[in-house]
Amino acid sequence: MPEGHVIHRLALTLNADYRGMPLSVTSPQGRFATEAAILDGTEIDHAEAFGKHLFVHFTAANPAHILYIHLGLIGKLSFEPREDTRGQIRIRIDNGAQAAQLRGPQFCLLLTEEDYQARLTKVGQDPLRADADPEVLWAKVSKSRRSIGSLMMDQHLYAGVGNIYRAEALFRAGLSPFTPGKDVSRETFFAIWKDLVELMNYGVEHGRIDTVRAEHSPEAMGREPRKDDHGGEVYVYRRAGLPCYVCGTPITEQVMEGRNLFWCPTCQSAA
Repeated sequence: MPEGHVIHRLALTLNADYRGMPLSVTSPQGRFATEAAILDGTEIDHAEAFGKHLFVHFTAANPAHILYIHLGLIGKLSFEPREDTRGQIRIRIDNGAQAAQLRGPQFCLLLTEEDYQARLTKVGQDPLRADADPEVLWAKVSKSRRSIGSLMMDQHLYAGVGNIYRAEALFRAGLSPFTPGKDVSRETFFAIWKDLVELMNYGVEHGRIDTVRAEHSPEAMGREPRKDDHGGEVYVYRRAGLPCYVCGTPITEQVMEGRNLFWCPTCQSAA
């Protein structure tokens, strides 16, 4: 499932290349044909991301309509040449030069303003949004008996934070993923939040996840760059059995609530 920075990059592209112009909106697959017909010929007012949720606000005559997209595990929104119509395209937004084409989403819905506001009440604090309030998040985390590794994957709390950012931010903080939220100090909580803001904004800017500090880069350590579908240099994610770049201890992997968790048992031994 894409992490939050991917969704924010999609919103940025929609705002830059599709906003403020009449659009051709269709559903080649046919499953979104009725809704696409409502949007066809209208304009995008703006697109925005909240965590892993993408909302595209269209300016229709009356009322305005909001396209809601959640990619889920296999969904993909691609910006492609207009003639490329391969695959099952749920919705196609054509700006006359290229097409935004959505395939395999978990959700693709047309919302009213009331629906939109209701969905936002269920979304947690997004490190990539200027209006995020970490104090609200701290109030919940600091009272919880759940592990911080579990809490950070809860989209009702940490919106947009996925498995990679969870693992990497905890490693960089030297915090065990099994530490109960109530045992995480306020200082550590806000240090992790600040780190997430910086790491995820880097992801938005560069389109990849890089979390290793300069002294642990391939150049500094004389090692080969990481080769992985996700790209980027990381400390623990998908490095099970390999030596930690900091202490040399093999990285450990364990399933936590259905997701693979990676950590260094030496660098992250302290609660």
